[in-house]
Amino acid sequence: MFSGKIVLIGPPGAGKSTVGKALAKELDCGFVDSDKEIEVKNNKKIIDIFVEDGEAAFRVMEEAVVTELLRKFQGVVALGGGAPMNQEIEKILSKANYPVVFLDVSISQAANRVGFNKERPLLLINPRQQWINLMSTRRATYEGLAKEIISTDSKKPIEVAKEIVNLLGINA
Repeated sequence: MFSGKIVLIGPPGAGKSTVGKALAKELDCGFVDSDKEIEVKNNKKIIDIFVEDGEAAFRVMEEAVVTELLRKFQGVVALGGGAPMNQEIEKILSKANYPVVFLDVSISQAANRVGFNKERPLLLINPRQQWINLMSTRRATYEGLAKEIISTDSKKPIEVAKEIVNLLGINA
C-alpha cells in the first residue's frame, strides 16, 4: 500500500479524476478530487458556486480546501484545473516533497472527453477558444510545478496510471 502523496494537475479534460481513481486503485491508496471536496463542503455544485457566488468566491473556497488537502491527505489528489494558478497553492506545490504530475491533453481529446459542457463554468462561452486561452495562461505553471509530464491522449486511464507508477519508480 502506497503511503505517500501524488498530486495530479492539468486542464479540463486531461483525465485528472479518472486517472487519479485508477492510480489510487493501482497503488491501493486513497483518492480525493478537490472539486468534489469543494462541492461537498459547500453543499453546491461547482457550476452553481460560479453562477451564484462568482469565480472569486469559488477561488477562496478552492484555496481553503486544496491547502488543507495538500497538508493532510495521503494518497492521490486530483486538483481542479485552476487550482495551481492560486499563489498560495502554487507556493505549496513548488516546495512539495511529493510528486506533482501534469496530465497534458490536446484540445481535440479534451473536447471529446468533456464536451465543453455546462459543468465547466470557465468554458461556457466559446468553449474551444476559452480552453485554448486557459492553456496559454496555465501551461507554464503546470510545466514548472510538474516532476513528470504525461500526455493522456489516446490512452486508457489505467495505462496513464501505470505510466505514472513507472516514471515515479513506485513499487506497486
